[in-house]
Amino acid sequence: MQLGIIGLGRMGGNIARRLMKNGHEVFAYDRSADSIETLAKEGAKATTGLEDMIQQMAKPRALWVMLPAGDPTEQTINTLGQMLEPGDTIIDGGNTYYKDDLRRAKALAEKGIHYLDVGTSGGVWGLERGYCMMIGGDKETVDRLDPIFDTLAPGYGDIERTRGRNAPDERAERGYIHAGPAGSGHFVKMIHNGIEYGMMQAYAEGFDILKMRGSENVPEEERLQLDLADIAEVWRRGSVVSSWLLDLTAQALAQDVELEKFSGFVSDSGEGRWTIEAAIEEAVPAPVLTSALYARFRSRQKATYGDKLLSAMRFGFGGHVEIPQ
Repeated sequence: MQLGIIGLGRMGGNIARRLMKNGHEVFAYDRSADSIETLAKEGAKATTGLEDMIQQMAKPRALWVMLPAGDPTEQTINTLGQMLEPGDTIIDGGNTYYKDDLRRAKALAEKGIHYLDVGTSGGVWGLERGYCMMIGGDKETVDRLDPIFDTLAPGYGDIERTRGRNAPDERAERGYIHAGPAGSGHFVKMIHNGIEYGMMQAYAEGFDILKMRGSENVPEEERLQLDLADIAEVWRRGSVVSSWLLDLTAQALAQDVELEKFSGFVSDSGEGRWTIEAAIEEAVPAPVLTSALYARFRSRQKATYGDKLLSAMRFGFGGHVEIPQ
C-alpha cells in the first residue's frame, strides 16, 4: 500500500523503513532536507512539502503524521484538512490528547476526510521489534488500512498464547487493536504511558534502596555492597518482575553501574498528567500513577540514583535525551 509519512524523526523514520522493508510504498516529508534525502536513498519517494506529497499519491490517500504533540501536529493536520479530498485519511501516530482527537475527527468528517488516532509504542526499537498500536477511528477505514498496521505490528513472535483466550479477532495477539471510535486509540495509549510511569518509578525506587544499603546512611555492620548489574540480570530470568523495562535497566547498568552520564532530570511528555486528569474525572483512585508523576516533578530539583535510572530507561526505550538543567 501507499502511505505518506510526515515527520521522519526517531519513530517516523523507522516506521517508514519497516513499511518499505515489507513492500509498501512510502512518500516521505520532513522539515529536514537531510532526513528526506537519507530515507529517499533507502527507497522512499521524496516530497518537497504536503502539497507535493498529496499530488504524488494515488487516491484515496492515507497520510501518517508523526510529529510532537501540540502545535506541530495541530497545524499540520489543519493544513492537511484544507488540502485533502473526501475519502482521504489522516493518521495521527503521536501522543496527542484524546479530546483533541474527538474535535478533529468531527471537523474532518464534515469534509468527508477520515481520521485515525494511533497510539504507538515501540520507541527506537520499533524497526526491529515492531510497534504495538492502539487504533481509534471508524471500522471501515481501519480495516482498509489493515495491511499497514499488520506490517508495523510485532506479529505473534515467540510469546506464549494466553491460555483460555478465544477471541474472534486475533489482531491483539499480533500487537495491534481497533480500540474503538476516534479518541479511543490515544486514550488507551495515554493510560499505557501512565502505567509506564508507575512501573519505571517502582524499578527506580527499588534499585535506589539496593544501592543505598551500601552507603554511610546505614550502620556499618548492616551495610551491603550489592552488585546492581547482577541483580538486574538475575531478575530478568524467571522473576515475576521481569519486563522489557528491566531488560533496559540491566543493559544500562552493564554499561555503567554509576550511571554517570545521566543527571536524573526526568521529563514528562504529557500523558502522565492526562492520565491523572482522567482518573480525577472518573473518580478512580490512582495513587501509584500520581506519585510517579510527582516523582518526575521532584527529579528536576535534586537528582537521586533512582532518577538517573529513570533517565537511563527512558533513553533505552525511546532515545529520550535529558533536558539540560
